[in-house]
Amino acid sequence: MEKEKKINASVEATSNKQVIYREPVRGSLKETHLGVRTSSERLKAGEDSGAIAVKNLYLACDPYNLNLIKFSTQLGSPIPGYGVARVLESGHPNFKKGDLVWGITGWEEYSLITAPESCFKIEHTDVPLSYYTGLLGMPGMTAYAGFFEVSSPKKGETVFISAAAGAVGQLVGQFAKLLGCYVVGSAGSREKVDLLKNKLGFDDAFNYKEEQDLDAVLKRCFPEGIDVYFDNVGGRMLDAVLPNMKLHGRITVCGMISQYSLEQPEGMYNLMNILLKRVRMQGFLVFDYYHLYPKFLETVLPQIKEGKIVYVEDIVEGLENGPAALVGVFYGRNVGKQVVVVSRE
Repeated sequence: MEKEKKINASVEATSNKQVIYREPVRGSLKETHLGVRTSSERLKAGEDSGAIAVKNLYLACDPYNLNLIKFSTQLGSPIPGYGVARVLESGHPNFKKGDLVWGITGWEEYSLITAPESCFKIEHTDVPLSYYTGLLGMPGMTAYAGFFEVSSPKKGETVFISAAAGAVGQLVGQFAKLLGCYVVGSAGSREKVDLLKNKLGFDDAFNYKEEQDLDAVLKRCFPEGIDVYFDNVGGRMLDAVLPNMKLHGRITVCGMISQYSLEQPEGMYNLMNILLKRVRMQGFLVFDYYHLYPKFLETVLPQIKEGKIVYVEDIVEGLENGPAALVGVFYGRNVGKQVVVVSRE
């Protein structure tokens, strides 16, 4: 009975720390665009309301957060993003009190999720819950769908991945190695390059910030050309890759983080190579592949437990440290998947 009273009190959320959208973003995301406040409000998921009230446990720092902030968040409101949460009260038939879920939630201690159909119930708790912000969540599905469904990889092919030490890139590289590909990644620090080569099993890696001539380093790493380029950055790197693609190569466009904060996007000069080399270049959004999530889990969970896939997280404790962690993602400060711990229960 005492536990029931405590949970109900939490649902009503007399105190709720939040990260809010404070100032409009123009160009780069800065900490001044965000603020931390503590509000007092009642979050109630009434019977048959279709909503769920949750306690947030882990929040993901993704480049995608910037789109959510700029295009779907009102000033003064908590910013949204992917996270892991526990259901405190449910007005939806698919969820019950105590369930663990991952999906879009608020950057706050407690949230009312009014459309929980987009949330995934967590059935496997024998792995770290934080993995559902990355490896077993949206970034993991992005890597799986982008590589296997879009890139059409074959054993023995050459694969290049930009932002390879990030939440998506580190997985794409490991998927490619397990398939039997030759894999090279680019990253923005020596520490990340070391991680790629010595922990994540990449065949080679380079720090793009130390390379004056991207075309030259790509020719050094891929003397016979690139079969698959998994693009997370766009811009200069994509332009340098185009002349180094093999005939009938594939470019999978997952993200363009180098362009997100620019008021004037960079131009491209080597597009003729798409025609001359008969390259297939395709963008994709992970939402189109969420129906494959059960198949993804069947593939990846055993690989995690057998030690065939490792995952690197960069964990920050406390919601108040969330703004700095999120902004840091756009400057490459994180090593691995950036996670904010709201509560370890």
